[in-house]
Amino acid sequence: MTQSVSGDLKTKHRAIWASGDYPRVAADVIPELGARLVRACPIGPGKKVLDIAAGSGNAAIPAAVSGAEVVASDLTPELFEVGRRNAAAAGVELTWEQADAEALPYAGGEFDVVLSCVGIMFAPFHQAAADELVRVTRSGGTIGLVNWTPTGFIGRMFATMKPFAPPPPAGAQPPPLWGSEEHVTELLGDRVTGLDMRREHAVVDCFADADMFREFFKTNYGPTIAVYRSLAGEPERAEQLDRALTDLAAEHDLGDGRMEWEYLLVTGQRD
Repeated sequence: MTQSVSGDLKTKHRAIWASGDYPRVAADVIPELGARLVRACPIGPGKKVLDIAAGSGNAAIPAAVSGAEVVASDLTPELFEVGRRNAAAAGVELTWEQADAEALPYAGGEFDVVLSCVGIMFAPFHQAAADELVRVTRSGGTIGLVNWTPTGFIGRMFATMKPFAPPPPAGAQPPPLWGSEEHVTELLGDRVTGLDMRREHAVVDCFADADMFREFFKTNYGPTIAVYRSLAGEPERAEQLDRALTDLAAEHDLGDGRMEWEYLLVTGQRD
């Protein structure tokens, strides 16, 4: 991949996540997910922590609340304004820096704990992102990840949108693969020991019905917005996607306005 093509791809990805209102998704839909990841890792005073693809800080801010020194990095700095406000409301300070998960601007072994909460999984070239994740973690340090699984709700949502979306760039891999134990093990290899991987569920109870879910994601979630924009001249296909997303959400409704979205929680130690 040439540098110009890579630059175009990064610009496109930044624009996707800057569209809509991802901070609202993080706050309203999955408010506890970042804190769950922080609890799974040895984070506290004296620890230097990096949150990769931090968004508006759903993991970085709880890490800072624990007393750690935290850097929140993301390709899309448009998300930082809300993050800074949320950090101030929580009474903590952290560093916000624009950074590409596939080419992090940090020294090898610079951080005691390196996190990503449904973030690094969206870097298109998985091995490059995994190599950077490992590189910036000190020997003996902790890596902690939360990733949506292929078989869970968000994984199935991406599979539902795929036939309607433009083709991905050559070599890019689907984000929910990061929620596969086999894929994560292959990406990290023998550089990370003591891997603990467990499937858990985020309880989502903010949507009254399937239509409300669909409209919320069409308005606020960057990847969904991008797919619908690609269908701007194809109203029949857009209606087909409407029905497919509504059906998916209805299928996952537990009957009381709640859904459970499966994710993979990963922790391990840098060799």
